[in-house]
Amino acid sequence: MGTKTVDEAGTTEATEVKPEHEAAAAEAEAAEETEEATAEADLVENGSESGEEGPSGVGQGAGAVVSAALGVVSLTGSWVGTVAAARQTLVGQLQTSSSAGVAKQIKAVYGDAWQASALWGGVFALLALVVGVVVLVRPAFGAPGKPQAAWIKSVAWGGVALGVIGLLLAVLKYTDVLLGLPSAG
Repeated sequence: MGTKTVDEAGTTEATEVKPEHEAAAAEAEAAEETEEATAEADLVENGSESGEEGPSGVGQGAGAVVSAALGVVSLTGSWVGTVAAARQTLVGQLQTSSSAGVAKQIKAVYGDAWQASALWGGVFALLALVVGVVVLVRPAFGAPGKPQAAWIKSVAWGGVALGVIGLLLAVLKYTDVLLGLPSAG
């Protein structure tokens, strides 16, 4: 087999390619195409072209932020707690007659509303605590070998701490240990 090559001067030169070299080149090219096809099949099978393996941690990060936010809400109050307290105030006003004693009026109008607010604060604190703990223990049940990012652990621990503080304050508020109702007599 022969091939013709043209150099810069425009002259044609005939070179001869031996069949042995041609067969080796064809085999090398076929092996390269097979490797490329195998690599593409692996990428399609894994569903990722980035080469990154395992979870990215986005869900854990979001859970940690949600935990911290719920902890803050448990300490500062929520719209739901405010509405529940206002509702209890209205119910207390409607159910208490004007001839009832002062202690009963204070309890019905203000005490029940205070407890409703404390109850909702406790619910948000408990949610913050549960979500934070789930985020912290998630790596134990996830992909081995991929550590959890430090910021995720920090924010989740913050959410757990805020949840514990919020739960403690809610219990103290609900039981009238913290800022109890004034005595009427």
